[in-house]
Amino acid sequence: MRIGIDVRYLSHGLLGGVHHYVALLVPALIRAAPAHSFVLYADRRRPFELTTLPLHAIVRVLPWQNPLSSLVNDLAMPRWMAADQLDIAHFPANYGFAPTGVQKVVTLHDAINLLPLREIIRGHPKKARTLLVMTYLHFMTVASLKSAALVLTISQSAGAQISATGRLEGRRIRVVPHGVEREWGRVQDSARVEELRRRFGLKRRVILADAIKNPGVLLRAWPMLPEALRDECEIVFFSRKDDVAAVVRTAVEAGIARLLVRPSREDLNVLFSLAEAFVFPSWIEGFGLPVLEAMACGTPVIASDRGSIPEVVGDAGLLCDAEDPQAFANHIRRVLTDQELSARLRSLGIRRSSHFSWENSARAVLDEYARVLGTGVRPGDGSVRTS
Repeated sequence: MRIGIDVRYLSHGLLGGVHHYVALLVPALIRAAPAHSFVLYADRRRPFELTTLPLHAIVRVLPWQNPLSSLVNDLAMPRWMAADQLDIAHFPANYGFAPTGVQKVVTLHDAINLLPLREIIRGHPKKARTLLVMTYLHFMTVASLKSAALVLTISQSAGAQISATGRLEGRRIRVVPHGVEREWGRVQDSARVEELRRRFGLKRRVILADAIKNPGVLLRAWPMLPEALRDECEIVFFSRKDDVAAVVRTAVEAGIARLLVRPSREDLNVLFSLAEAFVFPSWIEGFGLPVLEAMACGTPVIASDRGSIPEVVGDAGLLCDAEDPQAFANHIRRVLTDQELSARLRSLGIRRSSHFSWENSARAVLDEYARVLGTGVRPGDGSVRTS
């Protein structure tokens, strides 16, 4: 196969879930398929992140001068790809357009871009640039899926939402979950753990949580815990973004919680390893990667039962409704006081996370490429509509 992949997410200096997916899946695909050829399409906005590539992978660098260049390259991509005589064109960031006669695969990470435009706009700040971008992404995604031979997504939950929202027939949707990086794992080096405790001033038992994933329910659950447990423990929020909810800032100012902004992956690995529990009351997840990372580190997981989280957690964590602080308080109390339960969740989490790897994800994607080429599935077999 000659495989083309739009990897502009790796030349834009971006962060977030889509970037994570592209940055880890693409190298895994290249490693897993040395007999196939890869053409990666980047642009000149920022230095390309993949600095070393094997001989069977090359980079085409598209021009970039200003934000309008991205739109121009979206429309010019079929011309660039046509020159490379591809068999498969993969667009791993929700939309894209391939040359006529080339089988197109799109990874759609969730159903947001397929929602009716009024609903998308309602959920975002009413700034002109934001509204313009949301409108563009909506129409480009809807148009893109009409000609996709295959739509990949990252969870059964996301697939069901995409099918229902976009009215996309199920046979064109395949689920390939995220992996967890090999570097994630339980830190056994007590010197590293103690060094991090000293550096951040962590003197008590740690309950770890993501500062942007419905932190309010954890803070409402906190007073419901026995006073003795609250005296022994502290909430530590981490955030990959500078902007966090006001309720977190208020809790930090009141001395109820700590906030660590943009901790390094190494520090986060240690934090997961020393935490007594990872609490993740997210309202909705396309996948729920932090849960997987926590389990890989052997951290007992207490999470909401919404979206894809039950798929990721399986029987390796405790689940409850995202808006039930009493249930979260009960689960936290059980994990903190029942050593047998805590040890069982640690063991189950490590075992569960071992089934998710980028090598497995890459092999599954390559199988889907081959299936599309071998079964005669053609672009335009179905439609995508929104209402």
